[in-house]
Amino acid sequence: MLLLLFVAFILALLIGLDVGFSMLFSAWLGVVSRGDDVNPAMIPQFMIAGVDTYALVQVPLFILAGELMNRGGLTMRLIDWAQALVGRVRGSLGHVSILTNLVMAGVSGSAVADAVATGKPLIPAMRKAGYGDGFAGAVIAAGALLGPIIPPSIPMVVYAQLSSQSVVKLFMAGVMPGLMLASGFLVICSIVARFRGFPASAPVPVREKVRATGRAGWALMMPVIIIGGIRFGYTTDTEAAAVAVLYALGVSLFVYRGIRLGEMPKLLADAGRSTAIILFLLAAAGPFSWLVAESQISQTVVETIQSWSTNPVVVLLIINAFLLLIGCIIEPLPAMIIFLPVLIPLGAELGIDPIQFGAVVVLNLMIGLMHPPIGLLLFVVSSVGKIRIAPVMWQSLPFLAWAIVVLILTVVFPPITTWLPSHVR
Repeated sequence: MLLLLFVAFILALLIGLDVGFSMLFSAWLGVVSRGDDVNPAMIPQFMIAGVDTYALVQVPLFILAGELMNRGGLTMRLIDWAQALVGRVRGSLGHVSILTNLVMAGVSGSAVADAVATGKPLIPAMRKAGYGDGFAGAVIAAGALLGPIIPPSIPMVVYAQLSSQSVVKLFMAGVMPGLMLASGFLVICSIVARFRGFPASAPVPVREKVRATGRAGWALMMPVIIIGGIRFGYTTDTEAAAVAVLYALGVSLFVYRGIRLGEMPKLLADAGRSTAIILFLLAAAGPFSWLVAESQISQTVVETIQSWSTNPVVVLLIINAFLLLIGCIIEPLPAMIIFLPVLIPLGAELGIDPIQFGAVVVLNLMIGLMHPPIGLLLFVVSSVGKIRIAPVMWQSLPFLAWAIVVLILTVVFPPITTWLPSHVR
C-alpha cells in the first residue's frame, strides 16, 4: 500500500497536478485500496484536523505584516539606511542587500516576499554599477534566504505544527544560524568586490547616517518589537504576529504613507492567496500523513538508519544529505509536509534534541530555495531582475557553499541552535 501511495503521488505530479492535489489523490487511492472499514469520506476530516490549531493563526498574520512592510515604504527606508551605513565599502550594494534582508527577515518570515521587495530596486542599481547580472541576482537570493531562518519564520511554524514543539523556542533556534549566514554572506560580498573591482559609493557624513537611521527608525523598530516581545515574554508568538500587523499598518498608513486605504482590499487578497497556499498544503498533508503513519514506514526508516549508525551526529548528517538531495527537486514546504512525519520519529528515537532537529531540518530545506536546478529564489530573482537564470546559478555557488558549512556546524555543535531556546520558558 505504501508503494502505491508514493507511486500515485509521483504520477500525479508528473501529469501536472499541484503538490496538494497530488497528496489528496494518492491519499484517496490509498484509503480505497486498504479494503478495511476506513471510509474515504474521512479524508475531509483528516484535512480539517491538519489545520485545526491555534498556532497557525500567526501564518496569515506574519504574511500580512510582510505585505504591509513591502508596500508601505518600510523596505525603501531600510535600503537607504543600509546604503548610508556601508556606502563607502567596496561593493557596498551587495552589503546593502544582505543588511536590508537581515532586518526584513525579522518581520515577514518569507524568502520570496523579501526577494521581490529588495530585488526590484537593488538589481537594477547593481547592474548599473557594473556588478553583473549573475552576482546581482545571487546576492539578492542569498539575502532573501535569511527570511525563513531569522524569527519569525513560517517554516518554523509549520515544523512546530507537525512536531508539537514550541514555536517560540524554534524561533529562537534560528537566530544564531541566521546571523552566521548573514556574516558569511557579507564576507563573500567583500571578497568578490575586491577581486572584481566593484565600486564604492561616496562616504556618507555622520550627520546623514543619523538622519537615515531616523528616517528608517520606524522600520528598524519592527523586528525589535516582534523578536523582543517574544524573547522576553511580553507577547506570545501569535500575539506578536498581531502586533506586527497593527504596527506595520499604522506606520504604512500614517507615518510613511506608502499605502492608501483604497489599496487595502488588493493587499489583503494577495496576503490571503499566499496564506491559502500554505494552509491547503498542510490540510492535504493530513490524510497523506495518516496513511504514512498507518503503514509504519517511520519504524522501518528508524530501524534501517540505526543499522548504519546510532550516533546522533552521524544520523543527522545522513538526514541532511538526504534532504539536500530532496531540496534539489522539491520546494521546502511540500518537502517538510511529505517527509517530516517519517523523520521526526527518527530524531526522537535517537534522542536528538527536537529543537535542534527542527532548526537543522528547516535550515537544510531552506537551502533548497537557492539550490540548482529548481531553487525557487533563483527563479524569483531572475524574473524580478529580468536576467538569465544560468549566471545567477553559477554566482550563487559561494553563498550556497557557506550555507552548507553553517548547516554542518549546526549539526556538529548543537548549542548553536539550543542555547537561546534554553533561556526561553
